[in-house]
Amino acid sequence: MAVLAVQHIRRMRGGAQGQLMLGADGHAYVVKFQNNPQHRRVLANEFLATRLARAAGLTAPEVELVDVSKWLIDNTAELEIDLGRARVKCEPGLQFGSRFVGGLMPGQVVDYLPEEQLLEVKNLAEFAGILALDKWTGNANGRQAVFARRRRERRYQAVFIDFGYCFHAGEWRFEDAPLRGVYYRNDVYREVTGWESFEPWLTRLETLPADTVWAAAGEVPPEWYGGDLGDMEALVEKLLARRSRIRELIEMFGNSDRGPFPKWVRGEKKVGEEGNGERWGSTIGRVM
Repeated sequence: MAVLAVQHIRRMRGGAQGQLMLGADGHAYVVKFQNNPQHRRVLANEFLATRLARAAGLTAPEVELVDVSKWLIDNTAELEIDLGRARVKCEPGLQFGSRFVGGLMPGQVVDYLPEEQLLEVKNLAEFAGILALDKWTGNANGRQAVFARRRRERRYQAVFIDFGYCFHAGEWRFEDAPLRGVYYRNDVYREVTGWESFEPWLTRLETLPADTVWAAAGEVPPEWYGGDLGDMEALVEKLLARRSRIRELIEMFGNSDRGPFPKWVRGEKKVGEEGNGERWGSTIGRVM
């Protein structure tokens, strides 16, 4: 059952031009519309990839189908899409909704933390897990996260948001590159010491039942991807086949000039050090 949007709150930042809206269930949602400037399939990507992240136990918002009525759009001037040379009304119907992190309590959510506070984030280790998810789903954008804390708490928790560019946005293909789908600050990977640092999320993704992936895909409204079920079936089949490549794709990032894993030591050298051509084994080089 879709959540009915009952009130517009404000416009959000970002290329998809999401809108913060109140649902009839009392929760606030970041709503992305079918006629957003990025691509209609961005909604499908957000829904499917977020559901997979949550299935692996990663900290991501709950997502819902949000029904935005024509009446609400016609009577809310802010519900427009800016196309540069023109503005058009948002389309009514089923839209993607992501539960707004922190609810409507101001001052508890930030998108940047100084290094000292970042390293104290309660679930900092999850950045390794979300890296595995982003590599699996071919996220063509940088990893986005916000940091939330409750009142009287000192430490923040990372919440992973914005999965719209998984599956290469509207193209639904996988173009694997070492520095795609990664967080822009190496600090979050500082404590990675080996494959054990990616657990339990890596194994959960590698062994995620196919039925779980198919079920999540089946909840995506066909109008979010042009109504061609064959396209969705092909995407899921490719995604399932890629589970065996997650480690290889992580290795490509580890072997990059970023040098993200300074504490990952194999033999006598750290991962990423030059001149250690055998440090990763023979899996590097095959890219879909």
